[in-house]
Amino acid sequence: MGLTRARVAIYNIDYPERRTELELLVDTGSMLTWVKREILEQLGIVPRRRGRFRTVSGELVERDVGIAGVRYEREEAFVEVVFALEKDAEVLGVIALESLGYRVNPVTRELECIGILAV
Repeated sequence: MGLTRARVAIYNIDYPERRTELELLVDTGSMLTWVKREILEQLGIVPRRRGRFRTVSGELVERDVGIAGVRYEREEAFVEVVFALEKDAEVLGVIALESLGYRVNPVTRELECIGILAV
């Protein structure tokens, strides 16, 4: 099984011109998107709450969480982002992925547009 990466733009929803492009690992096991604190602070994104997260190794960690815009291809969404520390991985989480209308194709391991799912 291979890894899936996506080149996305992350931006400040109040100042959309403050943006950067990143290549993130797509992690469907992570609910939220994780981006290095330094990058989010440079964009002027501020923490709105503190969250507790269990890592893959079972460790419980606390990190700040804010709101950012995410753009992939022609789709955009406002999502919660975790202020990742230097040792943390940067990932595109499943909430952002689904909010953008994409999924990981299990055969090709590429992102495919499925649109926004309604109930």
